[in-house]
Amino acid sequence: MEQKHIGNSISRIDSLAKVTGEAMYPQDYYFDNMLYGMTLRSKYPYAKISIDITEAQNLPGVVRIFTNKDVPNNAHGVLHKDQLVFCEDVVRRIGDPIAFIVAETEKICEEAMNKIIVKYEVLNPILDPIEAMKEDSVKIHGDSNVLYHYKLRKGDALKALEESYYVAKNTYKTHSVDHGFLQPEAGISYVDEYGNITVIVATQYPHYDREEIAYCLNVPLENIRIINSNVGGAFGGREDLSLQVHLALATKVLNRVVKCVYSREESFVAHSKRHAMIMNYETGVNKEGYITAVKAEIIGDTGAYASWGDNVLRKAGVHATGPYVVPNVMVDSYAVYTNNPYAGAMRGFGATQVAVAYEQQMDIIAHELNMSPVEIRLKNILKVGSYTSTGQLLSNSVPLEQCLKSIAE
Repeated sequence: MEQKHIGNSISRIDSLAKVTGEAMYPQDYYFDNMLYGMTLRSKYPYAKISIDITEAQNLPGVVRIFTNKDVPNNAHGVLHKDQLVFCEDVVRRIGDPIAFIVAETEKICEEAMNKIIVKYEVLNPILDPIEAMKEDSVKIHGDSNVLYHYKLRKGDALKALEESYYVAKNTYKTHSVDHGFLQPEAGISYVDEYGNITVIVATQYPHYDREEIAYCLNVPLENIRIINSNVGGAFGGREDLSLQVHLALATKVLNRVVKCVYSREESFVAHSKRHAMIMNYETGVNKEGYITAVKAEIIGDTGAYASWGDNVLRKAGVHATGPYVVPNVMVDSYAVYTNNPYAGAMRGFGATQVAVAYEQQMDIIAHELNMSPVEIRLKNILKVGSYTSTGQLLSNSVPLEQCLKSIAE
């Protein structure tokens, strides 16, 4: 069979439009007589709130200020509906949305924002996921801050570690990371010729956006339309809702075109981050340098909301032993609520952070056994016919040995 694409340079269908400036991003759309929207956000990571919009609402040029009272179903989230369209009586992170101002101009939106009175009763935030896991900690959602616990067991890791010639035992930490995409969040909403609430937005999941908007607004799914414009970078950061529901709500109530563009600062506080992780590792080897066991505890700070926390920490647990043959495995990974910025999808989806730990473990073991970093890896890497720690048989295409030997040369 002739391969037309593999090994050949293929022209991207959107390249010409992007290099000539013809590509349309959400902030590039303009309609006659459109309104502008702006979100008021929390200044504190954890606080009780009360809000008074009276003075701001009476400002000339302000069309409407939306709060939680205007949302039929005030909850959303890709896995767990633990986020609010607008916070009601408590904010759980810096940047939590409190109100959405719709006005004739962006300048009037800014003036109105300064006139909204938000009274904060500041509470002690939980910023350490280890503290958050304790039974006597303040609970951010429900009766436990442990959102998700993944367990992986293979063989008898504890016994194997006791019998190992050498055990590398260390704690590794990775920090929260922003996606830093070039195009901050932006969108524009209107009612189309068929009466559908339409939102033009740069998103990674237009079908999820549609479902969440329909639920929040209590509108039939067929009456919600998402147009995915050109996307100026995403890397996981556009998998959660940002301004989609705010825009759709405003258009539904006002039957007007509404546009919103985030500043870089607002983008930083609005969208999810890569999970910060604390990783406690014990890696055992025999005298020859073959891995005997891995015991790992991975604590992922999912922040104030779940987002993709379950999936990210499951994948971190699945990949905790890396590309190595490990006969005995004991892995526990946790997604934990805190009052930090909420964490979700980012390139690698949990597999990136654990690589920091298991690869440093290999270097430490190599040094202890007086081996080269390449030699210790060649002894332990997965090959065709190997089983992964989760029991998957690798039957073909495992080019790790070839790669390592090429690097060594």
